[in-house]
Amino acid sequence: MSQTPVPAGAAPRLERVLSLGDLIFYGIVLITPMAPVGIFGIASERSHGHAVTTILIAMVAMVFTASSYGRMAALFPAAGSAYVYVGRGLHPRLGFLAGWAMLLDYLIIPLLNTIYVSLTLGRLAPAVPYPAWAFLTVAVMTVLNLRGIRYTARTSRMLLAGMTVIIVAFLILAARFLFRTAGWSGLFALEPFYKPETFHLPAIGTATSLAALTYIGFDGVTTLAEEAKDPKRTVPLATVLVCVLTGLMSAVQVYLAQQVWSDYRSFTNLETAFLDVTARVGGKALFESVAIVLIVSCFGSGLTGQAGAARLLYGMGRDGALPRRLFGYVDPRRHNPTHNILLLAAVAFAGALLASYELAAALLNFGAFLSFMGVNLAALRSFGLRRGALASALGFLFCLWIWLSLPVAAKLAGGVWLLAGIGYALALSRAGRVPSLPEELA
Repeated sequence: MSQTPVPAGAAPRLERVLSLGDLIFYGIVLITPMAPVGIFGIASERSHGHAVTTILIAMVAMVFTASSYGRMAALFPAAGSAYVYVGRGLHPRLGFLAGWAMLLDYLIIPLLNTIYVSLTLGRLAPAVPYPAWAFLTVAVMTVLNLRGIRYTARTSRMLLAGMTVIIVAFLILAARFLFRTAGWSGLFALEPFYKPETFHLPAIGTATSLAALTYIGFDGVTTLAEEAKDPKRTVPLATVLVCVLTGLMSAVQVYLAQQVWSDYRSFTNLETAFLDVTARVGGKALFESVAIVLIVSCFGSGLTGQAGAARLLYGMGRDGALPRRLFGYVDPRRHNPTHNILLLAAVAFAGALLASYELAAALLNFGAFLSFMGVNLAALRSFGLRRGALASALGFLFCLWIWLSLPVAAKLAGGVWLLAGIGYALALSRAGRVPSLPEELA
């Protein structure tokens, strides 16, 4: 598809082409509709069989933070997300640190998904070496993103369609299995939400901190603010809707899975517990289909994560927080931050070869929840006691609770990253380079 030409002498800019539907599809694919699959077994064990309850509690809590993101996106419709919102709502240097923390999160999303996809493909075709799968995965993600945000949005729709087919198949087969074995009481029951003999509030709280991982990535919608049509309306709405839709889809999946396999203590492997459920309701065919869809899901998350990270780097580069010539570049023909996309591809490939899945996963929440706290505080300061203050305050407290509960290893590694960012910020300050937004967004 042809791109809108850039007038002679005008600096290339991102192009406003994304509708509300595009933003919602992007956010759901970034989070992935299969998000609860990985945490189902662990959340069931930690909550004593109340995984669906933790998913819903986490949804309400994350919607508070999504509301803060949406309101700040309406106030400052610029690429950069937390970096822009904290910088304008609190202070430019704090904004830089929020962007730096968020950058860790966005660097890890495509890296983490590259590792998972490559390992899984290696099991399906062990004759192909792991580095080859990693290179192919990164290459396909990068080629699609280099073609422009329109192609990323279209690919996101196709990936979501494929994932939805398998999810619907699971829902139908699980519902049929429950009706055949227990009648209507198998389909509609209170026990997955509240079982008095095993309900334990501290356990619910611990599992909810894990269930919040289901929603990591919703903020990616705001990184596309400069490419959205009518961003002051569409971005806030899309941000909240992504959280709500993800929560409802996840809750239905987990509810049926709990009903099918109610004894959470009998799973042989907590990380793959959901696959055991699929085998019980749909046999080998559904088991293998879900395994393949998990690969597709992670590929989609990596694709959209790379796109979001490229735009975060662009926002920081355009404002001088990072070297402008490299990070603030936009391809004049495709209106795309191509230098950032290629750099992220190199990081994902190198990281997939050098880092373990466990280390990458442990670091994911450090940057995410630090940025979430910053955006909630920025919204409180920007809007005061007007509409949404309570939501921002509750969002901050919930994110603080999650962040404090992170493993020590994640805090140490994330702390090193944050100290490096502080050192770089000090260097910028001494050089007199305090980042600021363009005049039209100030």
